[in-house]
Amino acid sequence: MTFNIDKVPAQAGKVAIVTGANNGLGFETTMALAKKEIEVVMACRNLDKAEEAKAKIMKVNRKAKLHVMELDLSELDSVREFAGAFTKKYNRLDFLINNAGIMMPPFSLTEDGFESQFATNYLGHFLLTKLLFSTIKNTPEARIVSLSSLAHKWKDIQFDDINFKKSYSKRDAYGQSKFACLMFAIEFDKRLKEANINAKSLAAHPGVSATNLFNNMPKPVAWFTSIFGSFFVQPAKDGALPSLYAALGSDLAGGEYTGPEGKGEMKGDATIVKPRRAAKNEVMADRLWSVSEEMIGEDFVVQ
Repeated sequence: MTFNIDKVPAQAGKVAIVTGANNGLGFETTMALAKKEIEVVMACRNLDKAEEAKAKIMKVNRKAKLHVMELDLSELDSVREFAGAFTKKYNRLDFLINNAGIMMPPFSLTEDGFESQFATNYLGHFLLTKLLFSTIKNTPEARIVSLSSLAHKWKDIQFDDINFKKSYSKRDAYGQSKFACLMFAIEFDKRLKEANINAKSLAAHPGVSATNLFNNMPKPVAWFTSIFGSFFVQPAKDGALPSLYAALGSDLAGGEYTGPEGKGEMKGDATIVKPRRAAKNEVMADRLWSVSEEMIGEDFVVQ
């Protein structure tokens, strides 16, 4: 079955958070959710760019309910400040779209001492989900969508050097971060079901989509993409469909992974796709959960 966003009914009264909502997949996801009458909190690092994105959406949808809030996922204190501000203002959260990410930058450690891709793409979202969990739990049929990538196949979790301090490969570090997102989504859904909590955790990937994540790609890859991209790269609007399917699809039970249905899952309509087998390794998932708790300095108990 493929997903048709046009057949999804209005969702007036519901609230969503989209991280990284100011461009690319996050912008298109926000645009689509607002069109379904969902109130969207645009959680962004750069407030000026977020306000510009909000204005663009309001220009085509004057009834859109959009609120910009500051969030830098690479800094744990910023995540805590955002979560505190959100829970003061809202008593429900129907959709948490853990979308924001960076791709293959030069090596750097965050202020908290974590490799930048792991911190931004995964760990910040792990903490965000944990801090918003009581609100999620009190919202009937809430959904949490974690953005993974085809790159999740590139690297397992490097537990012996999770921050790549010994030897840095930006490709491997990106793959690790996206594998962690996928593994977390599946493990979180399992724990939600075990605790009989009326919420669903899912993962999605956009295939190969035209976003600013390509900015740090090697020059030969960027050149090839600019010449031949139309054959295997889809617009960000289409790349957002798997995330929207994970959030709004009526046929999903939780724990699924969504992505494009085309060859190699690079482009096409959104459907359910298969993660690699290691993503469902419960021993590894449990270890990742424990390591993540140690890194954020907080327990994340699902009950």
